[in-house]
Amino acid sequence: MKVVVDDKIPFIKGVLEKYAEVVYLEGSKISRKDILDADALIVRTRTKCNANLLEGTKVKFIATATIGFDHIDTEYCRSGKITWTNAEGCNSSSVQQYLASALFFQIEKFKLSLPNVTIGVVGVGYVGRKVAALCETLGMKVLLNDPPRERLEGSKSFVSLETIISKSDIITIHVPLNYEGQDKTYHLVDDKFLSGLNENQILINTSRGEVVKTESIKEVLQKKKLKGCVLDVWENEPYIDLELLDLVDIGTPHIAGYSADGKANGTAMSVNSFCRHFGFDLKDWYPDDIPIPQVTTTEMDCKNLNHQEIMGKLIQSTYDILEDDHSLRLSPGTFEKQRGEYPLRREFGTFKVNLLNVNKEIENIVKHIGFK
Repeated sequence: MKVVVDDKIPFIKGVLEKYAEVVYLEGSKISRKDILDADALIVRTRTKCNANLLEGTKVKFIATATIGFDHIDTEYCRSGKITWTNAEGCNSSSVQQYLASALFFQIEKFKLSLPNVTIGVVGVGYVGRKVAALCETLGMKVLLNDPPRERLEGSKSFVSLETIISKSDIITIHVPLNYEGQDKTYHLVDDKFLSGLNENQILINTSRGEVVKTESIKEVLQKKKLKGCVLDVWENEPYIDLELLDLVDIGTPHIAGYSADGKANGTAMSVNSFCRHFGFDLKDWYPDDIPIPQVTTTEMDCKNLNHQEIMGKLIQSTYDILEDDHSLRLSPGTFEKQRGEYPLRREFGTFKVNLLNVNKEIENIVKHIGFK
């Protein structure tokens, strides 16, 4: 059999060659001609799996090594009896780490105090849950909005979008991209949404670029009607709006979920789904060659440091979001290259910390976040 694989998916080369002819191609350039005789695809978000690509091909299985699957025409796949899978939750801890670094940048910049900050989490799936848990652990007040979950579970744990808009100091978006229906999220953050915000609020989007209407957010930022804005995702990627990049506090090239751990999880879930579907004997495969940073142990004297200062230093020692922001501003035209050649980032669990002069409460918080 033949499998076409996005050549930017890490850790996968050499894994499936025992079972199939494997062809590696640039994801955004995979064409119908390339897959005419392919039985399966393993891709990322840059490959639009719709009738234009799939019609007349042999493809009967698609795995995307990503949480999102809006690049897959699921209705076409259903009608064509093409099985598809996504990597649910694969990079949720990576986005949590990104969000934590962004939060502490904003908290330090605007001199905020964690117990006095209310954060509104819009979309409480795999990623939103972890973000909410992190913020609660840090001592922030957390509001949750997720209409699909609220319909299933009741309204006890959730609030309306209007409440999020009116009560939150920081709003962070973690929704899937839906173009229609009662849970439509395309341009969720539009003129109406933004008109409810004020100059004391901060907006963060790590979901999909199309969730935030570019012209609307630009106008609000130009008029200084928001305190701050962090964007990892953009409309029309990789050809992003440079005026908008100039206006945001932090802008990064769609890499919130790009830790080595998140990538390994996505690859493993795709490989295992592929093997289960075709009945191959490779079970519970996981990469054994994930790189380790040169420094994974930190010692910190916490004397005279408060809870917020300790957590800020620890979190930012694992990932400095400003490095990714600087790279994008320096060369926005290489957006896709920066994603494809993203430097090594490992999540909290890779790091061991030795804290001196610290109380048990702080130790428990550090452990709960995931540090060793």
